[in-house]
Amino acid sequence: MLEPFKEEILRTRRYCSKRPAESSGRDADIYSPMALEAVQRIDALFAIEREINGLSADERKAARQNQSVPLLASLEAWMRNERAKLSRHNHVAKAMDYILKRWDAFSRFLEDGRICLSNNAAERAIRGLALGRKSWLFVGSDRGGERAAMMYSLIVTCKLNDVDPQAWLTDVLARIAEHPTRKLEELLPWQWKATNTPNASALAA
Repeated sequence: MLEPFKEEILRTRRYCSKRPAESSGRDADIYSPMALEAVQRIDALFAIEREINGLSADERKAARQNQSVPLLASLEAWMRNERAKLSRHNHVAKAMDYILKRWDAFSRFLEDGRICLSNNAAERAIRGLALGRKSWLFVGSDRGGERAAMMYSLIVTCKLNDVDPQAWLTDVLARIAEHPTRKLEELLPWQWKATNTPNASALAA
């Protein structure tokens, strides 16, 4: 959630003016002290995340409680104080409002080491959908759209469980007609992986 806020601060025009650079003749970006301080405070939180990357959830939580909690408290207090000085139409104010309205949800990462400060993983997961979004206009009907969404959910679930989607789908389609209805959960990607890993390699080859 901090990344969109950071990007909004950096590209705001209210606090970024243009002037010719004396040495090169090119335009140089001049950021306001407020924008620079916001970015520096945000970067300090990400610096901690880089240091604890790869640790267990409990270790990440402990490090955040020790290092991130005071930084985040300072960031919130500073942001609320500075926000009161800005017009509601100001671009930086809009960025501040975005995160302050979601502060409780954002700060949950302090209490759960499994939660990432960055949403890069989620954005990567939906990248395929975003790239093909124009194609989804031609699924034929609402029912077709629902089926496409279901298939995408299953394929992404395979990827999250380190299962080759093609191998899983090939095997499941070949077996599902004769598979007992009461045991359909056995064909779910994470269940399938436990008993079909050797077959997956052969099918994918």
